[in-house]
Amino acid sequence: MKIHYLEMVSHDVDGVCKSYEAVYGVEFSEPDAMLGGARTCLMADGSIVGVRAPMRETEQPVVRPYWLVEDIEASTAAVEAMGATIALPPMEIPGKGKFAIYLLGGNDHGLWQL
Repeated sequence: MKIHYLEMVSHDVDGVCKSYEAVYGVEFSEPDAMLGGARTCLMADGSIVGVRAPMRETEQPVVRPYWLVEDIEASTAAVEAMGATIALPPMEIPGKGKFAIYLLGGNDHGLWQL
């Protein structure tokens, strides 16, 4: 198992990014429109941390891991068969891969296929 993308939705994007930069010596990018305006940081293992503001008034702050999978369609079907609610079916982000979001056990979870 590997987290490909760790998404944080926050009401204080700059504060969160600055705190990680200060503590870990990393640098966050300018907002990436393809990732909902997230400011991202590439980690040494190739994973990505993204921090963005809510995209709609009803979206609450959340930390959501997106697990790397080889077949997002099969993985989405598997978690749905286990009782997960699919919040966002597989969707492609040009040049970045496909992702999906599901809800299970009171938590948000993500899947990512490169």
